[in-house]
Amino acid sequence: MTVLANILVVLFISVGVIFIAVAAIGLFRLPDLYTRAHAASKSATLGVMSVLIGVFLHFWLIEDHFNPRILLGILFIFMTGPVGGHIMSRSSYIAGVKPWSGTVRDDLKPEIERMKKEQNVQD
Repeated sequence: MTVLANILVVLFISVGVIFIAVAAIGLFRLPDLYTRAHAASKSATLGVMSVLIGVFLHFWLIEDHFNPRILLGILFIFMTGPVGGHIMSRSSYIAGVKPWSGTVRDDLKPEIERMKKEQNVQD
């Protein structure tokens, strides 16, 4: 059982480190704020969650200590990481940060224009 537990722990932590490395590379290599935010919010969230799952499994299966705080941390990161990235990207768009010149599609532009029209009608 200990060998299987060690394999699971190493597997989850290794996958987490790979995702975190991909997020770090994405922050340096991607061209604009929006693609960087996507890399940071998705890959880093999966990476940190995988590392925390590995830590949880280590303490539970090897040290025989069940720690619900780690599970709460995983849940908190799962809920807040992507939402935070989305909110920062959307507020940057509203503030006027332009996407990369190679951007093919802008799904948010019609929505923002519609919101501005509604706001002008209400004023």
